[in-house]
Amino acid sequence: MSVQAPTPVPFWFLRHGETDWNARGLSQGNVDIPLNTVGWAQAERAAEALARTMGTPREIATIVASPLSRARNTAETVAAKLGLDIELDEGLREVSFGVQEGQEMGGWFDDWVDGKLTPEGGESFEQLRIRTVDALNRALSRKGPVLVVAHGALWRAFRSVAGLPANVRTPNALPLWVTPPAAGESAWHFEPSELPAL
Repeated sequence: MSVQAPTPVPFWFLRHGETDWNARGLSQGNVDIPLNTVGWAQAERAAEALARTMGTPREIATIVASPLSRARNTAETVAAKLGLDIELDEGLREVSFGVQEGQEMGGWFDDWVDGKLTPEGGESFEQLRIRTVDALNRALSRKGPVLVVAHGALWRAFRSVAGLPANVRTPNALPLWVTPPAAGESAWHFEPSELPAL
């Protein structure tokens, strides 16, 4: 199976708010670590920023999220502000890091992104790339603009097929307006939202 091309339509992406494991630099993967106090505040701040899109061409019509609580709760916070429901898609779940879950992020992570290493019991970066684009394309078949609420490693996988450097950290709870390549270009574009102060 090979990676499909992402559906070339604009959409919003939001990584979940902070967790205690984020703050400690630990690999979460499929461990369902909840938002911490900062993460809940970040989700509220993202919701306020996204509420500013109402009445504009970027107004969110559909929200699709990972089922892990840190992403689902972030999505629910935004949905409550916008008066929308959310849909969950298992394909947006964070990558499984196998034996590295709960361990400090280190050199193994760079090797994983580069395709040189897959932790025992985990998914390869290539497997994640395939799953990510499949899930995004399902989400983007919904009425748009769509807001996708998911995870950092998953977003690295998207970056890798979007013509951008893969191994770049995406901040917690920073809404990104994502647009397909312009004519003659190969890379997608990301435009971060301005956030109100915490």
